[in-house]
Amino acid sequence: MTEQIIHVVDDDPAVRDSLAFTLGTADCNVRVYASAIELLDRADTLEPGLIVTDVRMPGMTGLELIDKLKQIGVTHPVIVLTGHADVSMAVEAMKAGVIDFLEKPFDDAALLTAVERGLGRQGGGAKDQAERGDILKRLEQLTARERDVFRAVTVGESNKSAALKLGISPRTVEIYRANVMEKMHAKTLADLVRMSLIAAV
Repeated sequence: MTEQIIHVVDDDPAVRDSLAFTLGTADCNVRVYASAIELLDRADTLEPGLIVTDVRMPGMTGLELIDKLKQIGVTHPVIVLTGHADVSMAVEAMKAGVIDFLEKPFDDAALLTAVERGLGRQGGGAKDQAERGDILKRLEQLTARERDVFRAVTVGESNKSAALKLGISPRTVEIYRANVMEKMHAKTLADLVRMSLIAAV
């Protein structure tokens, strides 16, 4: 898939092996790290590519790693993996500049798609504008209530808290949320959060 290096950070050896195998089958060059600190120790000589990191790790979390990398000027695209996914964490990760957020056990196809997108980020400019235009067109297809639900879930509201805020039942929020996912062509919550950040709504 690429000459660039996919830097995999996870404290679980089984997960590291699984990621390395999956990425290897797609012809990616992979380097693995057992901790965020281990990757930071190589930050000065980090080969071009992309970082895939777990969120919850001893010593330093994935989100703290992203912060540190920004501080020292490492601008590699980052994909976050977690076994403890929740909406607010997804929003926090996306606002920190993560390009995707995948929950373990991760789907191989979703991982490879995220990696491809991350490595293709160099396009910038016109490509970003076109993507924003597409997202805004999809947003126009949402009803007023669907747009309310879109905003609620992409700022970290649970179905229950969104229901309380909007004066509808959690089940109704679920139905609207499913409609939003379909109309926005989103497969995951991470997709929706990314779209909201790109569209700045």
